[in-house]
Amino acid sequence: MAERNLTKRWEIAPKIDGMADEALADYPPFFRQLLYNRGIRTAQGAQQYLSNDGELADPFLLLGMESAVDRLVAAIDNGEKIVVYGDYDVDGVTATVMMVEVLQRLCGNVEPYIPNRFEEGYGLNDEAIQTLASEHSAKVILTVDCGIRSPREAITASNLGIDLIISDHHFPKGDLPAGYAVLCAKQERDPYPYKDLAGVGVAYKIAQALFIKKGMDVGKADEWLDLVALGTVADMLPLTGENRIMVARGLNHLRNGSRVGLNALIGVSGRNVQQVTATDIGFILGPRLNAAGRMESALQAYELLVSKSAVDAVKAAQVLDNQNSERQKATLAAQEKAQGAVTHLESTYLITAFDSEFSSGIVGLVASKLVEKFHRPAIVGERLGDTIRASCRSINGFHITKALDECADLLVRHGGHELAAGFTVKMENEDRLIARLQEIAARELSAQDLRPTLRADMEIELSRFKPEYYRMIDQLQPTGMGNPAPLFVSRGVVVDRMQVMGKESTHLSFSVRGSPINRAVAFNQAAWYQTWYEEKPRFDLAYTVEVNHYNGMDTLQLNIRDMKISAVGF
Repeated sequence: MAERNLTKRWEIAPKIDGMADEALADYPPFFRQLLYNRGIRTAQGAQQYLSNDGELADPFLLLGMESAVDRLVAAIDNGEKIVVYGDYDVDGVTATVMMVEVLQRLCGNVEPYIPNRFEEGYGLNDEAIQTLASEHSAKVILTVDCGIRSPREAITASNLGIDLIISDHHFPKGDLPAGYAVLCAKQERDPYPYKDLAGVGVAYKIAQALFIKKGMDVGKADEWLDLVALGTVADMLPLTGENRIMVARGLNHLRNGSRVGLNALIGVSGRNVQQVTATDIGFILGPRLNAAGRMESALQAYELLVSKSAVDAVKAAQVLDNQNSERQKATLAAQEKAQGAVTHLESTYLITAFDSEFSSGIVGLVASKLVEKFHRPAIVGERLGDTIRASCRSINGFHITKALDECADLLVRHGGHELAAGFTVKMENEDRLIARLQEIAARELSAQDLRPTLRADMEIELSRFKPEYYRMIDQLQPTGMGNPAPLFVSRGVVVDRMQVMGKESTHLSFSVRGSPINRAVAFNQAAWYQTWYEEKPRFDLAYTVEVNHYNGMDTLQLNIRDMKISAVGF
């Protein structure tokens, strides 16, 4: 039987204060609390949040934008070769597709370049730049979702007579690369007001600026908002501010079904294009698009997204779906091996696992699984020759990229975000690197309660949960990082007809008594089955409410995020 997960802390949000309650009086009390929990205190704030009609900032506020678009327009007008150099994840691939299509629309001489994860690694590399100069006659390289930590490669490009325009969203470190222009809202003194754009979000701002510069309607850039939604959600950027506005609009574009490749991928995934949500991007579409770069080549995902043939798109989508299945198996095997090495959790602040059998394509996924299970920062890497190529995932309170910055003298290269990063290290420095990172983790985390925390919107009796509440919940979409789906806690719940389900028998389904919403699913909670079967206890449940689409029927169900034996009723 499955092993029980690490015990979680449950926190219930504080009750709405009187001032906000009065300001939001036009909404039902249940909904007021949900809005308040998301930082909304005024009627105007609620209207903007619920309608997603906020203004997007002027793209020319990004430092370097004027220079970047002037150079791109000159290259378009003069027929110079432009190469869009992207990353191999969904954010990078969607940004590459967008910029290639936009530049083609403007009659640019453009082609994509996406490095192979296994042969080249992440980001810019000298050999690729040299090839693009000598064999492709590149005069301008526009990076998307990479380049902000590539000073050496910027010098290589300059020496070869290439104008390098860097667009990125990762954290810079030290002096910026000496490119023709550098676009990154996180760089020092950048006045752009929203700092959490994805790589594809920055690409969208470039598209807007190009249309403005060419005297065209800036609204033409909205044609690519479906890609912004894909890349932003898949890269786990916060769905706040501009991201939330763009993702909401992008989902509407996606549901129109105008992109042939996405239609095929949605169909192969067993979803309805008109019902796709941000959650579907995060758990269904994103992993399949990422599978190409993790298992073979991200160019397969690129070709799917630019496909104009429905027949070819369905074939390509099926390949990605098959690769995703292979990826799942490989991830599970590596996860089990990595977990087996975790001991003395109570005195461990950072989990590391390096192995020659771990593929660099899945190490980030394995690290995420370790974080989910143990609530510790995790680093998983592939030993390859005399180096280790690793991915890192972290928890709130431990900025993994800044931790790596403190170890820069030991690393070949590194970079990333607050909660996710990657690096390459020579094997001779492995022990010193792990020791230093453990010291940093202990320094930052020793005073914390290292248990995962579930933050619930409210505690409610299941018998009081009206189906119409879901219509209110649905107004909060798109939900995700930074704008979570509402989480509720109900205590003393009687559970019936519990069954184990899933290929690996790791999930549960059951019914709950006394609730208008009868069905519940509990992923990765199968360890509770034996207890329920033998003892029939009541449970406290922490859950979200969602629609289950099955056999043409839509029914509400509880998605159990955590469950505990209840003290209520005994």
